[in-house]
Amino acid sequence: MAPEFELRDQHGQIVRLADFCGSKNVVLVFYPYAFTRVCTSEMCAIRDELPAFQGDEVQVLAISTDTVFALRVFAEQQGLEFPLLSDFWPHGAVARSYGVFDELRGCAVRGTFIVGKDGALRWSVVNAIPDARNQAEYLKVLGAL
Repeated sequence: MAPEFELRDQHGQIVRLADFCGSKNVVLVFYPYAFTRVCTSEMCAIRDELPAFQGDEVQVLAISTDTVFALRVFAEQQGLEFPLLSDFWPHGAVARSYGVFDELRGCAVRGTFIVGKDGALRWSVVNAIPDARNQAEYLKVLGAL
C-alpha cells in the first residue's frame, strides 16, 4: 500500500492521499525545487498534457519540499492548475516515506509513483535530480489501469 499523507497545496488547502481512494488513480510526482530549470520544464510539460494526467479517473499531485508560499508563486507564474503539495514540515517526511528524500540536498529526487484507486502502489520510477522523467512511460501505465 502507498504511504498515506496529508499535505497543504499551493492554496493552503489540505490534501490527503485517502481523499482519492476508491475514486481516482493518483500520479505522485516528487520534484526537487520549484523555479529550477528541469523542475519547471517537467511541471510545464504536465500542465501542457493535463487532460492525460488528470480527469475523472486520474489525479496528479506534485510534491516538493518548498513552502506553500513559494509553490503558490510558482503555480501562478507557470499557470499550473494541478495541486502542488508542500512537504516542507516536517521537512521531507512524505518524500522519506516514499524513499525519495536526498538527505545531503534536503529535497526529494525525481520520484514518480502511480497509486491505484485501491491505495496500492501500481508503478514507480526514480530518477536522479539532474535527470528529467520520461512522461510517456507513466502515461502508458495510466492507460493500462
